[in-house]
Amino acid sequence: MKKKLIIIVIWVFILSCYAGTPEKEIRINNIQEEVSNTSNNEEISIIMVGDILLHENISNSGKINDSTYNYDHIFAMVRKDIEAADLAIVNQEVILGGRELGISGYPVFNGAYEVGDAITTAGFDVVLHATNHALDKGKKGINNCLQYWRTNHNEIAVLGIYDNQNDYDRNRYIYEKDGMRIAILNYTYGTNGIPLPEDMPFAVSMLNTEKIITDLANAKKEADFIIVCPHWGTEYMHTPSDEQKKWTKLMVENGADLIIGTHPHVIQPVEWFEDEKDNKALVYYSIGNFINANMTPNRMIGAMAKVTLTRDDNGTVVIKDYGVEPVVTHFRYGPKNATTYKLKDYTDALAAMNETKKKDSTFCLQYCKDLCHEIFGDLSPLY
Repeated sequence: MKKKLIIIVIWVFILSCYAGTPEKEIRINNIQEEVSNTSNNEEISIIMVGDILLHENISNSGKINDSTYNYDHIFAMVRKDIEAADLAIVNQEVILGGRELGISGYPVFNGAYEVGDAITTAGFDVVLHATNHALDKGKKGINNCLQYWRTNHNEIAVLGIYDNQNDYDRNRYIYEKDGMRIAILNYTYGTNGIPLPEDMPFAVSMLNTEKIITDLANAKKEADFIIVCPHWGTEYMHTPSDEQKKWTKLMVENGADLIIGTHPHVIQPVEWFEDEKDNKALVYYSIGNFINANMTPNRMIGAMAKVTLTRDDNGTVVIKDYGVEPVVTHFRYGPKNATTYKLKDYTDALAAMNETKKKDSTFCLQYCKDLCHEIFGDLSPLY
């Protein structure tokens, strides 16, 4: 596991898409006022990235020849951030069933095993597979994917898909550092109408009230802090849905401390959610796509959630600080021409070359920055 601490204080200079616009400054900062009396030097840094959405053009970007793929380019520009975190989590939207099942894009996805190799090389520790595309290749897709991870990268924790009842019932990974134990759980709202296999009703971890209550109760017995990663919400909407709010309330009531959501394919706000009993959790409703080739401007923008945990003076594991690192999918046709940049490293010149610009002229660097400020508010204030 990686042992470095990330303190998210990032200064980004905004260059306008239009000549003559004054230069502005955007800061993506930590908000530390939510936590007091935290003097302990023991900390856990967490990073999570959004949907790895393998549209056909993304899959093709890694094709070297008919039998060889490599996807290291997808993570090349953010690899240092991933490696620096103690705990790095990725939402693998698409099942990795391998070439045996045919590499395919929307609407029935299947990814190459080499995507998993790139995920591992980049430095991720936990892979989330509970998504609406988990059953795109049926039971065989689930089995192939799990077998791949176990055989090739057994050090990676895989959550959300299962081939046995015991693993499904557990549905959590426990990470430990400096005596702090962190539980991670993963769920999806559905599987695009594809029914669970009759002989594998445990194949995918679904959002279910009874299961969430049971899982969180069990997690509290083992962990000091609980992270829930739900695949939920309404696609392409920047505002959290009533369903997201409903599930958030249930999770917070039952012990969730941090919720990081995916599925809408666009970014949504970050907020503290507190119930009537003063239970509280930090909620990232959606961190959007990490990589995709949809070429719709707002779907090309995502965020990496960054959170630091510590113990307060009472010994309770709490959030010390948190923030967002906005990212942009930079897509061009051809081999190795799909990668994700941190917004602070993206330029007007790169935006002009992005295929998204050719499809929609509103896409530009300023558009990306304005949207992030609109959604994340005080996490990325303009000055």
